[in-house]
Amino acid sequence: MDGKLMVMTAEFLELLAREAAAVEFEGPLLAARAAGLPPAEVAELERAKLAALRVRSLLERRRQREVELSGLVDTAADLAGLRDVDDVLRAIVHRARTLLGADVAYLTLNDDDRGDIYMRVTDGSVSARFQRLRLPLGAGLGGLVAQTGTPYVTADYHADERFRHTGEIDSGVREEGLVAILGVPLRLGSSSLGVLYAANRSARPFAREEVALLGSLAAHAAVALDTARLLTETRVALSELSAANATIQAHSSSVERAASAHDRMTALVLRGGGVEDVVAAVTDVLGGALLALDADGRELARVGALDEPDRTTLAEAVAASRAERRSVRRGDSWYAAVVAGTEDLGALVLRPTAELVDADQRILERAALVTALLLLFRRTVSEAEGRVRGELLDELVSRPVRDAESLRSRARRLGVDLDAPQVLVAVGDDTTGRQRVLSWATSYALSRGGLAASRDGRVLLMLPGTDPGAAARLVAKDAARVSGRPMTAGAGGPSSGPGSLGAAYAEADRCLSALTALGRVGEGAGAAELGFVGLLLGTTGASGSTEVGRFIAAAIGPVVDYDVRRGTALVRTLEAYFGVGGGLAKAAELLHVHVNTVTQRLERVGQLIGTDWQQPERALEVQLALRLHRLRTGPSA
Repeated sequence: MDGKLMVMTAEFLELLAREAAAVEFEGPLLAARAAGLPPAEVAELERAKLAALRVRSLLERRRQREVELSGLVDTAADLAGLRDVDDVLRAIVHRARTLLGADVAYLTLNDDDRGDIYMRVTDGSVSARFQRLRLPLGAGLGGLVAQTGTPYVTADYHADERFRHTGEIDSGVREEGLVAILGVPLRLGSSSLGVLYAANRSARPFAREEVALLGSLAAHAAVALDTARLLTETRVALSELSAANATIQAHSSSVERAASAHDRMTALVLRGGGVEDVVAAVTDVLGGALLALDADGRELARVGALDEPDRTTLAEAVAASRAERRSVRRGDSWYAAVVAGTEDLGALVLRPTAELVDADQRILERAALVTALLLLFRRTVSEAEGRVRGELLDELVSRPVRDAESLRSRARRLGVDLDAPQVLVAVGDDTTGRQRVLSWATSYALSRGGLAASRDGRVLLMLPGTDPGAAARLVAKDAARVSGRPMTAGAGGPSSGPGSLGAAYAEADRCLSALTALGRVGEGAGAAELGFVGLLLGTTGASGSTEVGRFIAAAIGPVVDYDVRRGTALVRTLEAYFGVGGGLAKAAELLHVHVNTVTQRLERVGQLIGTDWQQPERALEVQLALRLHRLRTGPSA
């Protein structure tokens, strides 16, 4: 390279050093051509010029980046020193317009009460109509930014069809003369505070760097805006607190109560306490009376005198507490829903002796949370134990029993003595409600040292005791209360030893079938109470109460109907007559009537069902029909 070319090349460095405009870099090249330099040297100079321009572009971008970073630092410093919310907003908008060199910058904030977006601050705006705009959520570019939480940019607002245009917004934008608009969300965590905009009155795209710059400014601004808001709220709170020292002392006391309650409830969970321990801990801290209810409104635990709440009030209060995720007050009582995810587990009802403050409400709400955890844990343990106990019962009633000693050992670990007298109770239910009844039966049997399982379409319970009929009636009554509809229960036994329980189950199953066939739905009875009728119906598999009814009607139907119409006692007279072996005098004595009265009644029976009713074959049918009629109508008939 000759000396002249080196000189001309050095001129590019001088141009870079004094930050010359890009057009000035053509000077050395024009001079070289004018001086008649050879084409090869001119080409070399052209390459030097291009390299210098690349260096100039790189330096320009770095300078611009330094300006932007400096602007962001200055913005953060300015915003950190501001205390008034309006000053913060004005500083945000002015800095946005300055950094991006935009014609107009403005900021909109969300109005949570009205569910839309409103114009709060503008910089460079000349249209009063534009400054008063309100945007429906999702309308216009700003509405879309607020709804989606992502930046949007348009080079020509009016021609852009990506967002929903409205006449009011378009008119305001047109009156302001805006064409290119960039909007970025003001976000704080997952919350959207508003939208920050930069706009120009000419059609031009915003570069990716400008979008990032405005987004960075919006991030700083959102934090500063929230800080200013919190500072304002803090000043107000401090002013109020300074004027209410008594309130401060009360709050301090409530915080101490909350800490004490927290420690106690944490300790009781760790040591495996129950709902009654939670209720006791809350009332010790807050005073008053507290009632814990399950999802069906049944009492779980209680401390103090507190009447059970009205069902309608309870349902409404629990629904409100669940929706608000807070305790709610109804009358002089506070209600806290006991929930786990989307499942209702119950409620706590507190009637305090003194007014509750916020921290006291938190104690009640924390107690509801701990109660939910304890109920879930108890249910999980109960379900696991229920499966184990159900599997054991299923093996016990299976035939044949293969390993009696192993079954005895497993039962002892569950607190069940198989060699003690046991009764088996079979409960009929349809598939839609069996799981609910089975869950209840598991808890019911566990509380009495027994077992429960689902088998052959029945819910089966094994309960310690010697009176199958009494056990069946209690089970039918409680199961009906749980399921909300009549439940029928048949019982067998008592039996002792693993090998005898299968027969007791078969007896209970036959008894249940007999009760169903007799139409005694919703009742409970033991197999012995049905006598041979139960054995007959259970073993023959009677198709139901229809066949039984037909038999009764054919044998003694006219007698039954006559008693119903006339209010007589022919059926009772027949039962007494057969009961004493056919003696008229003994029947009269049993009925407390004259012998002639018995004779007249039996003559009327002969007129109704035929005079041969005392013949052996007919007499057997009549007695069986009387027995079935008595079982079908129940002991009180």
